[in-house]
Amino acid sequence: MSTRRQAIVLYRNLLRESEKLPSYNFRMYAARKIRDTFRANKTIRDFEEIDRQMATGKQNLELIRRQVIIGHLYTTEKLVIENKKTLKPSDD
Repeated sequence: MSTRRQAIVLYRNLLRESEKLPSYNFRMYAARKIRDTFRANKTIRDFEEIDRQMATGKQNLELIRRQVIIGHLYTTEKLVIENKKTLKPSDD
């Protein structure tokens, strides 16, 4: 598999796993950090540096997976921003 394809697969896996984080703040932070990091590293041409960044990404994927498991053990109520209920008009 090409390095580009591996990077795309890693990127998608990181985003997919970060969506599973139960905490809204951690979920948004992780997604933003993943996008920013991949955007900043897209111009790297040195293969050794690419390998280092890919290894770091794989470690972060495993970290996110562990955090998802831990987060589900200690669940809390959703924030107001996460609830997608529509307001019903009142009958006055």
